[in-house]
Amino acid sequence: MTQVIVVNGGSSSGKSAVVRCLQAVLPGPWLALGTDTLIEAMPASLRASQGGIEFAADGRVSVGAGFRALEAAWIEGVAATARAGARVLVDEVFLGGSASQQRWRHALDGLGVLWVGVRCDAAVAAGREVARGDRVIGTAALQADVVHRAVTYDLEVDTTGVEAMACARTIAAHVT
Repeated sequence: MTQVIVVNGGSSSGKSAVVRCLQAVLPGPWLALGTDTLIEAMPASLRASQGGIEFAADGRVSVGAGFRALEAAWIEGVAATARAGARVLVDEVFLGGSASQQRWRHALDGLGVLWVGVRCDAAVAAGREVARGDRVIGTAALQADVVHRAVTYDLEVDTTGVEAMACARTIAAHVT
């Protein structure tokens, strides 16, 4: 039985919209938790520092030891939530590619996990980024491919020309 769906994609790829649509189409309640949830929960001192997470003017994202420590605890907490019986949608950005996925694989070991890649053409994601107005310009283009490097998925969807709801229905068809 699928207990956790990990949805990985770059900034402005459409993964958060896909996750919201999954909540609407999947049977029963699913909690949506993601890297944005973690960042918003962090103290301001870690949201713009070398020890925490830094968003450079060119769109690059750097994370430090303080961020990694809290992220490790958060990942274990998400896994514990699933082990306690909640079904969880994880909205994630694997900045470290396969190394990021391995952290999640370790924590989710023994749980039913569906790994989903959300792809989007870099130019389309960059256009969405500009339209949103709340992102550092350049992040979407930089992350479009790097977040998928050496990551293995059970399923991939591409939001370049497909609506989030259609992608969610494709994913839902793979949930057991």
